[in-house]
Amino acid sequence: MNEIYVPAVVPADPEANTTDLLIDRVAASPDAPLFALPTADGGWEDVSTAEFHRQVVALAKGFIAAGVQPGDKIGFICRTRYEWTLVDFATWFAGAVLVPIYETSAPAQIAYTLQDSGASAIIVENPDHFARFDEVAADLPQVTKVWQLHLGDLDKLVAGGGEVTDAEVEDRRSAAKGSDLATLIYTSGSTGTPKGCILTHSNFVELSRNAAVAMKEVVEPGASTLLFITTAHVFARFISILGVHAGVKVGHQADTKQLLPALGSFQPTFLLAVPRVFEKVYNSAEQKAAAGGRQKIFQRAAQVAIDHSKALDAGRVPFGLKAQFALFDRLVYSKLKSAMGGRIKYAVSGSAPLGLRLGHFFRSLDVKILEGYGLTETTAPATVNVVSKFKIGTVGTPLPGIGIRIAEDGEILVKGVDVFGGYWNKPEETAAVFTDDWFHTGDVGTLDDEGYLTITGRKKEIIVTAGGKNVSPAALEDPIRANPIVGQVVVVGDQKPFISALITLDTEMLPVWLNNNGEAGDMSLAEAARNPKVRAEVQRAIDVANAKVSRAESIRKFTILDTEFTEDSGHLTPKMSIKRNVIVKDFAPVIEELYSGAPITEGISLKH
Repeated sequence: MNEIYVPAVVPADPEANTTDLLIDRVAASPDAPLFALPTADGGWEDVSTAEFHRQVVALAKGFIAAGVQPGDKIGFICRTRYEWTLVDFATWFAGAVLVPIYETSAPAQIAYTLQDSGASAIIVENPDHFARFDEVAADLPQVTKVWQLHLGDLDKLVAGGGEVTDAEVEDRRSAAKGSDLATLIYTSGSTGTPKGCILTHSNFVELSRNAAVAMKEVVEPGASTLLFITTAHVFARFISILGVHAGVKVGHQADTKQLLPALGSFQPTFLLAVPRVFEKVYNSAEQKAAAGGRQKIFQRAAQVAIDHSKALDAGRVPFGLKAQFALFDRLVYSKLKSAMGGRIKYAVSGSAPLGLRLGHFFRSLDVKILEGYGLTETTAPATVNVVSKFKIGTVGTPLPGIGIRIAEDGEILVKGVDVFGGYWNKPEETAAVFTDDWFHTGDVGTLDDEGYLTITGRKKEIIVTAGGKNVSPAALEDPIRANPIVGQVVVVGDQKPFISALITLDTEMLPVWLNNNGEAGDMSLAEAARNPKVRAEVQRAIDVANAKVSRAESIRKFTILDTEFTEDSGHLTPKMSIKRNVIVKDFAPVIEELYSGAPITEGISLKH
C-alpha cells in the first residue's frame, strides 16, 4: 500500500475557532474538574470547567485593558504548568496569538523568535527567563509589553480588566474563523534555522474533534492525565487543547525528578511521553532490582511479559506462560503499575520509535503505549495506534480527516485537517514542502496492507557509505539508546568505508549501574568512558543493534565521549532530539580519528 485516507468523522465547521471548544465544554459539563492544581501537602485541588472559563475571561479582559489588539502576537516563556493553558485560552479570547518560546531558549533564540514573529509583548515565568529576555530587549523595540508571572502580573492584569465588558470579550473571541492564525510554533531547529509554523484554528478544532472520537477510550469520561513534557512543544499543546474539548482532567509537573511522587498522588488514567521516559522507567526498575540482588528475577519477569504480549497478538496464551505471568504480576508488575499511580491504562508516545520490546513489556502491565507520528507542521498527530486498532512496532493508522502517501523514494507525505498553513515569512520554503496539498515530511517510511505506518528514518539523515550502502541511523541508534548507561548515540559514516558511532553516557543511570557492577559510582565521565566494564556494556548494546542489520550497515567502531549532549551545549533540541549536523561538525576531529587507519578492534560484534 502506498496511500491511505481516513475520512473525517465529524463534519468540518469553517466558522469555529479554538475558543468554541471551551464554550462547548462549559455547556456540557460546567461543574466537572478540568484541571487540578498541586497543593502544599502534596495533594491536588480541582478546578472546574466553569471556574477555568471564568479565569480565562477575566485574564482576557486584562489583556484587552492593557492594550492588546486583535491579531497581536504575544511571546510566552513558561514551564509546563496550569497557567500555560490559562494564558493560551485567554490570549485567544482577547483575539490575540500566542507564540511559545522554549523555556530553555538562549537569549539569541528568544530574540529570533520575537523578531521573526513580530511579537509586541512577552510573558515570562521567572527571573531567569526575564534575564535572558532582558539581555536582548534593546534589540526588540517592538516588544512594548512585558509581564512576569513571578511578580504577580497575571493577577494585576485581571485587576485592571474590570471595566472591559463581557460583550467586548465575546466580540473578540468569536471574530476568528477556522482559517485564521491560531498560533506560531517554531520548529526546534534540529536541521537548521527554526521556522515559524502557521497553525490555524481549524487545525486544532478539526483535529481535536476527530481525534476525540478515534481515541474515545483514552479520553472517556473520568479520564485524566499528568503533563510533564514542555507545553511549548506542539505535542503537549495539542493534548492540552484536546483535554479541554473532551473534558479530560489535566495536572502538571514540570520537574521530572518529582514525576513518580506526582504520578502516585495524581493517579492519571493516561500519559503523554516520549520513548526515553519509558526506557527510564524500565531501566530504573531493573537497576533497582539489581541493587537488591533480584536482577535475574526482574529480567525473567520482563521476558515473560514480552512473551505474554506476543502470545496475545498470536491469539493464544499457553497455560504455562499464563501461570508464570500471574506469578510475576504479583511479584513485579503490580509494583511497577503502583509506582506509576496504579490507574494508567494508556500512554501516547511520539517523537522517536519506542521499540518492540518496550511496547510488549508495558502492554503486559496493562499499559497500552499508543505510538503515534507527527510533526509541528501536522499539529502533532497524523497517525496513531488507537485502542481498537493497535499494532506494536508501528505508529498506527491515520486519524480521521488525514491521508498518508508514500512517495517513490519512500518519503512520507501528509494531507488533511492537521496540515499547517505554511512557514511564517518563508514562501519559498513553504512551496518546497508541498505538492498538490500533500506535505512532504522529510521522513521515510512504509505502509502495510492494513494501513499501519512504520517510520524507517529521516530522508536527510540517510548515510551513504563509500561502498554505496544506504544506512538509516535511527535503526541503529534507537536500540542502543535503550541501554541503561547510554545517554545518546550518533551514527556516522557518510562516504566512509564503514559505520561508526559516537556514544555519550547517561549520567543519571550511570552511578547506579556502576555500583551494581562493583565499580565506584562516583567516577568521572572521563574515567567511565575508559572503564572496561562500561565499554563492555556499550559493546553489548551495539551487538544488539548490529544483530538487526546487515554487516555492511553494522557499527564497526565506536568511541565513548567524556561529555554530554545537552541543550546548553547546543547538541540537543528542547524535545531532546539530537542536532546531528551540529554534532558532526563539533566532533569532526573525533570522527576523523575513528577513520584514521587504526585497526577495527572496538565496536564490532564477534558475530559479524
